[in-house]
Amino acid sequence: MRELNTAELPTPKVEEWKYTNLPRALGDLASAEPEDVKEIVIHKTRGQISEQVEDILWTGVDGVHHQYRLKIILEDGAQATVIERHDGQGAYWKNMGTEIVLGANARLNHIRIQEDSLEGVQTNMVHITMERDSYLNSFSINLGGKMTRHDMHAVLNGSGIDCSLNGVNLLKGAQHGDTTIVMEHAAPHCVSNQFYRTILDDAARGVFQGKVHVHQAAQKTDGYQLANTILLSPKAEMDTKPELEIYADDVKCSHGTTTGALDEEPLFYLRSRGLSVAQAKMLLMQAFVDEVVDKIADDTMCESVKEKTAEWLKAHL
Repeated sequence: MRELNTAELPTPKVEEWKYTNLPRALGDLASAEPEDVKEIVIHKTRGQISEQVEDILWTGVDGVHHQYRLKIILEDGAQATVIERHDGQGAYWKNMGTEIVLGANARLNHIRIQEDSLEGVQTNMVHITMERDSYLNSFSINLGGKMTRHDMHAVLNGSGIDCSLNGVNLLKGAQHGDTTIVMEHAAPHCVSNQFYRTILDDAARGVFQGKVHVHQAAQKTDGYQLANTILLSPKAEMDTKPELEIYADDVKCSHGTTTGALDEEPLFYLRSRGLSVAQAKMLLMQAFVDEVVDKIADDTMCESVKEKTAEWLKAHL
């Protein structure tokens, strides 16, 4: 751990953090001395099916610049479920690097629960490499942090890959939450999904940048991307930048984004059926986030995340 001058914490200034190249902007992790880096490695050998869930906790400490590395390596045919939790107290910076390597026919369920301190900063660069017929179901819920940046780059190297990156962002106050994804289809007959939903209250700000890059060799690609946002306050702001970059001619790719207040029509319908304003809003917002949460493969974690979202929503009605 290195001491941190809290005055030097990254800030969500538009020019510094909106649509920036985070790997180029942050070089500290790559150049850090080994003794300054905390690393966790999860390695499953060929054909190993792990029944026990790997549960990791990263805790931020006030005044510390943490440099963390997480490596998840599943060799051919291996299977695992990894839960990654984040919390902390005070002002700190978690500067993380995550590497996920999936061999042929490997299967990974990855659930990330981010509840950092409202004074803390987290930047996380994630690089994912997948080989033929491998499967990744990744879900991230973002509840904490003064400023967070989750930057993912997935490379689909073999045919028959199924890669889903899904998430929910619930932000309040002056929080700034940024999700940036590059989904790189380098081989044919692969499926990818990006599905994110965000609710912003007070003066919170969200950013979603999602890109599907289809190489010329990646025929029969099926790429899907959707980002929806509900604004609970006129001071809240959402910036979205969906992209498709396609060099193959036989693909099915789509992207879409919506941002706005709660839809008045279903709200009126529920009110006409006897629900109070608070009950109607709660029902609509819970359904909004649950559509993504339901994609969590682990039933126990799915219910746990629903409890966290319900608690947040009740506090912001």
